[in-house]
Amino acid sequence: MRVIFIGGVLLNHTTTAFESRLVNTTKSHLFLEATHLALHFTRMGFMFMTGLVLVLNYYHRDPHWGQFWWKRYTSSGIPYVAWNAIIMLVATLIAGGGIDWPAYWAHLGNALQYGNEYYMYYILVTFQLYLLFPLLVLLFKKLPQHHLHVLGVSAVLQLLLLIAIKYWLPQVDTQHWLWWFRSYGNNVLVYQVYFIAGGFTAIHYDAVVAWLERQHRFIATMAGLLALGTVGLYFGNQNVLHLSRAATFSVHQPLIFVYDVFMISLVFWIGLQYARVRQRGLPGWIDRLVQAFSKVSFGIYLVQSLPLFALYGILGLLHVPAWGLLLLLPVGYLFVLGGALTISWFCYRVPPFGVLIGRPQWHPLKGVLAHVSNHATSHPAPATSVKSEDH
Repeated sequence: MRVIFIGGVLLNHTTTAFESRLVNTTKSHLFLEATHLALHFTRMGFMFMTGLVLVLNYYHRDPHWGQFWWKRYTSSGIPYVAWNAIIMLVATLIAGGGIDWPAYWAHLGNALQYGNEYYMYYILVTFQLYLLFPLLVLLFKKLPQHHLHVLGVSAVLQLLLLIAIKYWLPQVDTQHWLWWFRSYGNNVLVYQVYFIAGGFTAIHYDAVVAWLERQHRFIATMAGLLALGTVGLYFGNQNVLHLSRAATFSVHQPLIFVYDVFMISLVFWIGLQYARVRQRGLPGWIDRLVQAFSKVSFGIYLVQSLPLFALYGILGLLHVPAWGLLLLLPVGYLFVLGGALTISWFCYRVPPFGVLIGRPQWHPLKGVLAHVSNHATSHPAPATSVKSEDH
């Protein structure tokens, strides 16, 4: 599931790069724009996975929340700060050559505070989830017979919230609102249903799997129809509602929510099929490739801006017709995917850079080699990677 979701995230952002180089009167540009909303399930997929793995790992443990917060905020916080600083330094050098250090530090502080640079909003939302996670666990434990009701109420609230965001909020002056509410895309409450659904799935895993197996044909059919429906949504937003570009492509729309539910369910079912095939035996290179992407998926998310910068630069040098540029999209996608994987895999394999992707290879007392050795013996490679960190 991580491989599919991170692959979709990079495809989304690669497509945006190609759109920016196409004249908006061409059919190629219209094709990319009209199909762009279909890629927007990936953000919510990661939110779902985060809730699932956190609840899977902590629901049945004794609540030592101080240790939980320390582990989670350090494993995510260090990469968050580091890659904001690194990518901003690269972007500054690309833009102007020299660095105005006071302006750089001010810019960096703003980016860290608001998570508004280089797709880092997801990390900021996750920080909020970590803070509220004990309440999520308490909710499930206090209502052991009503988990389905909790999920149902969460879904209804999510739908009402998205209706308000799309149809009511644009008419409201939010200038004096608190930033956390004004910039709702960085507000954890806007994604609450995906975290709750992930937690529900972790607690009732067998029942959810059985339901997916019974309903997978219906789920796949609905996912396909709703994917086509996002094309209609694009034209409706543009030609009927006359929404801005940002509002047209917003993930916070009622239809996108319904689409996300079916797509995440479909990806879950695909993951189950992969697990079964893997147990019967897969070609080694496929297994290794999927394992590699899964292990460094958080790192790929963090570093994606670097190969994307390079892609924007390369596209700016090309002089080809619109249809030719569209045909180059798979090449550009592989370039971004390969570049992000290479940087992340380097960090994963070379101490001490693993700390930059949430996978440190050192221990403050035992050193690098002892930590790696102990980790290898006490944590052998699992049959699936569902219990690795929640990034």
